[in-house]
Amino acid sequence: MCPVDRKLNDAELDELVEQATVDAYSDDEQLTGLYTMLAEHLAVPFKTNVLGVEVTVKKVDLLPGSQIVAVCTRGRHRQAIGILDLPLPDPAPDGSEWIEAYRHWGP
Repeated sequence: MCPVDRKLNDAELDELVEQATVDAYSDDEQLTGLYTMLAEHLAVPFKTNVLGVEVTVKKVDLLPGSQIVAVCTRGRHRQAIGILDLPLPDPAPDGSEWIEAYRHWGP
């Protein structure tokens, strides 16, 4: 897959979106395809900072209302954060190119 330490160009992002949505016709089906690729390829768990607090991203989920979220934990607390709003650590985890493909697709 594409390296995560460089920004992907539009053609590369289009290719990822095409891979995820090849048999999808509606926006909901395309979203499900992108979610599936994220769930399969994003290396979790990983740590990142949200509002200055270190959290662990345990998984990604697809919420009703058509939003892909990162399920973050800190101690006993758990919070879903929109995947496009999630600050990524440096270096970004493997599979984070799928977040960029989702952003490129334009929810």
